[in-house]
Amino acid sequence: MALKCGIIGLPNVGKSTIFNALTSAHAITANYPFTTIEPNIGIVEVPDERLSRLALIYTHKKVTPAIVEFVDIAGLVRGASKGEGLGNKFLTHIRNVDAILHIVRCFKDPDVAHIAGELNPIEDISLIKTELLLADLEIIERQLISAEKRIKRGDKEAARETALLEKIKMALETGSNLDIKDLPETELECLRTYNLITVKPVLYVANTGEGDVEISNLYIEQIRELVNKEDAQVTQIIGRLEAEIALLPKEERDGFLKDLGLLESGLERLIKTSYRLLGLITFFTAVGGEVIRAWTILDGTRAAQAAGKIHTDMEKGFIKTEVIHFQDLMLHGTPEAVREKGLLRIEGRDYIVKDGDIIHFRFSI
Repeated sequence: MALKCGIIGLPNVGKSTIFNALTSAHAITANYPFTTIEPNIGIVEVPDERLSRLALIYTHKKVTPAIVEFVDIAGLVRGASKGEGLGNKFLTHIRNVDAILHIVRCFKDPDVAHIAGELNPIEDISLIKTELLLADLEIIERQLISAEKRIKRGDKEAARETALLEKIKMALETGSNLDIKDLPETELECLRTYNLITVKPVLYVANTGEGDVEISNLYIEQIRELVNKEDAQVTQIIGRLEAEIALLPKEERDGFLKDLGLLESGLERLIKTSYRLLGLITFFTAVGGEVIRAWTILDGTRAAQAAGKIHTDMEKGFIKTEVIHFQDLMLHGTPEAVREKGLLRIEGRDYIVKDGDIIHFRFSI
């Protein structure tokens, strides 16, 4: 299960620069709108220091990390919901991602034109939010017309769906994202079929410059105040610096970061935050003495479902799991020592997998 994150923003905010740094895919970057027409896609490993420690203990030859798929989507402009710019393509691509990284320009550069002529991060965010709300509103209005026709034909489910659609429409018309936390599961299932953009989790990425720290901090604080109201998250990144770091040989990056007084790059922080954005966790398997592998699941996933992430036959033929937790293994040093301490657990199909579990699945085909 790869988390798919869409990188969005106005043209010339640094989306493709950050994408390049993330993926080393060398997407085109240039100082004019719509450089990105078709989305660039890159697969990025999720940094997880636990993997290298597990590989030492299990002496496995191969380590396979969890991954995130990043999608660099064309810049959005005013009127995109009505097809302006590359609006229709943009909206199609963004509906197909799990989470959104909204890149907000917080740097001044006379050589890189701002599409609105003046740098104003709050206005930039507002413009994109408005276009996304309008695009979702159009979908909901079409769904309402369809539901009303079904009501006339005596469809009782359509009446219940109409109540949900009216609730969503009211939220969109007032310019606010729909709060889905308290919706019953039946309504959530219905909501998922609409594939709305404005219910996707959002991480705002303040793309700052290397110079004017005071201006950058001011912009970031303004963004935080704005997005706190919608329960979103904010992180900072210096796109150009991260792109330069990404070009360094891997063995030189740690030293470069150390010279800057950093424990990890902004990109590593961005990947980890993106990974957590959907409430994802990692469990590990040590397969046949050869491979240590990280697997991505939603927090709250049961053991049988987790087995299905590896192979559907494992879920169908699930018998039980043997579970060691990463912290117990680090404390006692070997799987055998964990077993002797009585910390190896035998769990059934309804066991809720925890982040850091090392699991051996037993199944029968």
